[in-house]
Amino acid sequence: MAFLDIPNIRVSGLAVTVPKLVKEIKDLPFFKEGEAQKVIGLTGIERTRYVPEGMTCSDLCYEAAEQLIRKLGWNKEEIGCLIYVSLSRDYVTPPTSILLQERLGLSKTCLCLDIPLACAGYVYALATASTFMSMGKINKGLILVGETTSVQISPLDKGLWPLQGDNGSATALEYDENAPHIYFNSGVDGSHGEAIIMPVGGTRRPFKEGDLEMKEMKEGSYRRNVDAIMDGMSVFSFAISEPPKTIKAMCERYGLEIEDIDYLLLHQANKYIDDKICKKLKVPKEKVPYCLKDYGNTSSGSIPLSMIVKLHDILPNQKAKVIMSGFGSGLAWGAAYLELDHIVCLPLIEIG
Repeated sequence: MAFLDIPNIRVSGLAVTVPKLVKEIKDLPFFKEGEAQKVIGLTGIERTRYVPEGMTCSDLCYEAAEQLIRKLGWNKEEIGCLIYVSLSRDYVTPPTSILLQERLGLSKTCLCLDIPLACAGYVYALATASTFMSMGKINKGLILVGETTSVQISPLDKGLWPLQGDNGSATALEYDENAPHIYFNSGVDGSHGEAIIMPVGGTRRPFKEGDLEMKEMKEGSYRRNVDAIMDGMSVFSFAISEPPKTIKAMCERYGLEIEDIDYLLLHQANKYIDDKICKKLKVPKEKVPYCLKDYGNTSSGSIPLSMIVKLHDILPNQKAKVIMSGFGSGLAWGAAYLELDHIVCLPLIEIG
């Protein structure tokens, strides 16, 4: 496992953007009688958000970043680090982080990096940006994290498309020699890389004629070769196993007590998985904020989204000790411990 101990970095603010379009699971036309209610009962998801045609994850992140920078009163010339974490990149090349540097009007000396990681992305983004900023004494940085999964999954895939939600976020970080240390622990297992995969479109399997043809994969569920697929049982087994072990190892390494935290912020794929994790860690439900019911599985954006939706009135007014845990595609997972101190939280931003 990869442990990190990062000094001198604090979280200053957070903003999250979602599209206005709402997808109600109970109204999806491909479900037979009783199927929608079964999905809702198993996952805890009743509705999600999805982008209109032409809107990208970078659009959502840009709006979050602009409003957060304005609220904080930052000078854009002082922002020296921008990390964009998403599978929903505008192009194969150039990197989306570089396009956002120009669009946001940041300095040409700003360190920019794309990380194509999904559900564990927020924790990895925080670790990457904090390391760069701490080592380089970079005054201000942004991590832009989100996903527009609705355009990467077949709209006729009954198992996946109803559950995925689109979003974008911006988190502001500052160099502060008095900031408490941030602790990380992470891991990966590439032997199960095909558990969540988009098999077509890379250099291993380039796009070919016919890959856009819809095919019935199982009764009533259709997808194209270019669409993402998931082995649900493999992901479930991993998700209830590795995250709690990683959190416990991090706490043991850095002398932390889980019962002392104020909030456990989990990636939210479905409530059943998160309930299993909480049970293993013995964390009471009131310490675990959920936004799953109304926004679905928002991939790397689920942690900042739950903070804004459920803790918007709390985090700006007090200190909070939190553990974050992201896990998914890769397979990759990570945990972070940090102490938040009266951070700026913008109201949820809706666009489109």
